[in-house]
Amino acid sequence: MEFGLQAIGATYDDYLAAARWAEGKGLACFAIPDHYIYGGKDGTLSRPAHDAFSIMAGLARETQTLELAILVSPITFRHPALLVKNAATIQEMAGGRFKLGVGTGWLEIEHDHFGFDFPSLGERFARMEEALAYLRAAFAEPPQDFVGDFYEFKAFDHRPRPELRLVVGGTGAVKTPRLAGTYADELNAYPAAPEDYAVKVGRARAAASMAGRDPAALLISSSGQMVAADTEQDYRDKIAEIAAGMEVDPERYEQEAAKRNAPRGTWEQVRTILAGMEEVGLSRFYFQGEFDPADIELKLSKLT
Repeated sequence: MEFGLQAIGATYDDYLAAARWAEGKGLACFAIPDHYIYGGKDGTLSRPAHDAFSIMAGLARETQTLELAILVSPITFRHPALLVKNAATIQEMAGGRFKLGVGTGWLEIEHDHFGFDFPSLGERFARMEEALAYLRAAFAEPPQDFVGDFYEFKAFDHRPRPELRLVVGGTGAVKTPRLAGTYADELNAYPAAPEDYAVKVGRARAAASMAGRDPAALLISSSGQMVAADTEQDYRDKIAEIAAGMEVDPERYEQEAAKRNAPRGTWEQVRTILAGMEEVGLSRFYFQGEFDPADIELKLSKLT
């Protein structure tokens, strides 16, 4: 299994430091989320949140070999035409190393504060599917017309038009895998029990086959916060510290993590969780959270 890093920073320099560290360590990919607000409590609303595409454009020029990805951009933020132009520009700047992740959007508070529409989940999925079809039509050779209920693209020889590489990510068990298999190069599905993860992977690959695409070429990845320690007691101490910072009960935090099958526990337990998902298709895991090079270095040393 290969590892990537999905990090957030307070400044552009934080992102740059994390990306260069990831490149130096030979990680598979450096990814960032696309949020206009981080957190949902009044005390966290002033936390710095940058435009993900602007950050990516800078990193495209200040890294050389590292794959770069946005995981993921809510379709509620931008018309697909903006995704086309942003993706094409950054892909050109990165020399083909950029992947665009697309999702439905889920954090209602950022939509409320910035005045974005936040339709029902069903409509967001409908818009997401149309956006993915729009992107594929715009980057086809030659470009193709696309007419949907929400978006429309009239084909022309627009440039630049480098290779489009897409990620579909989310927690959905049915629509998300289907959309990934139909349109994307990577399915980023959050951790789940192996039997549930296998169903998601199977649906994604079946959708790829139905769309005339190679199901084996679909990269299966996952992301999450990994909490691990040498002993069970050390792990419990870490959970208590994290839960206190989040102002939640440690037992409830552990229950939620268990429900998601998040990699957690002793190092042996973490390896077992990852191996279970790897057996059913997982090939990349993104360490997610604040950039802490010592912590990630330890995880890599224990897991590779």
